[in-house]
Amino acid sequence: MTRDMNMADQRDVWVFVEQEEGEIAPVSLELLGKARELAEQLGSRVCALLFGHRVLELTQQAIHFGADLVFLADHPELDIFRTLPYARLATELVQEHQPYIVLLGATPIGRDLAPRIASATGAGLTADCTELQIGDFERKETVYKDLLYQIRPAFGGNIIATIVNPEMHPQMATVREGVIKLGQPDSTRQGTIVRVEPSFNGRDLELQVLRREIRLPRVDLKSASIIVSGGMGVGSKENFELVRELARVLGGEVAASRAAVDAGFVSQEHQVGQTGVTVRPRLYIACGISGTVQHRAGMDQSSKIIAINTDPNAPIFEIAHYKIVGDLRKVIPQMIRAYGQDAAQGELA
Repeated sequence: MTRDMNMADQRDVWVFVEQEEGEIAPVSLELLGKARELAEQLGSRVCALLFGHRVLELTQQAIHFGADLVFLADHPELDIFRTLPYARLATELVQEHQPYIVLLGATPIGRDLAPRIASATGAGLTADCTELQIGDFERKETVYKDLLYQIRPAFGGNIIATIVNPEMHPQMATVREGVIKLGQPDSTRQGTIVRVEPSFNGRDLELQVLRREIRLPRVDLKSASIIVSGGMGVGSKENFELVRELARVLGGEVAASRAAVDAGFVSQEHQVGQTGVTVRPRLYIACGISGTVQHRAGMDQSSKIIAINTDPNAPIFEIAHYKIVGDLRKVIPQMIRAYGQDAAQGELA
């Protein structure tokens, strides 16, 4: 038996578009592009949920990045994210329109909002996905057509799990920033804007924001074209200065594996991987990093990867373009001298 899980009139793919002070979060723009891809496979539409105050101009950006329809809720009480009013409004829209798929960024806001929507609607939710696909699923001689494959590392990153929700819809997933390549906007795209008038009860607005403090990150790994990253194999916080010096000579950013962060070699904001930042630099130099699945998930899309490790069988070598088997305490100083001379002569690419 074959079941087409088209439980709504249209199998729309929804994206919650997160915005802060009139700027759409990069992960939301990434998800709009992925939603466009999924919707084309399903023959359906991409719908965006955009909440805030004085954010009408952002609707065009959402459309240019892939939305066919934008549900716009523009209200003073939605100016700053608060869990209850946002969750109520999103839940009511999902219950009314019954989308097939709902996607959110795996940000603090997305991780707050997604489980509340899933709980209220009885939907299945997979967190921190690294890939999304459309495919079929067979169970007990029943084939479920066109389900959302929600792909993410599991069991400590030792396996890659594909999770499906054949019965409970909408199919919901949160996706980490950077794991999906940001598409190019199309300024010729046209879309529909549907204004939503939110209604709140007294409890929704009990929490009042009295003051906000926004602290910008000191490290910008996402936009770095060159990253030098150290792992547990660096050995000590003192040895990690070699990683910093190589990054300085190359004009790059300093990154680290989770093991190096946990060991106190460097602060958490430098962490790359499943529980850190996902990056796609032009050059990624991995120093003393074994290359667990968790770390590779955050950097395997780098254009060029150079790996330095004493273990010739280290998993990082499986994805490295250039492999150096050796002691980083000897290799990195040689690289610093070589690149330092090139930089002084103006030859560093």
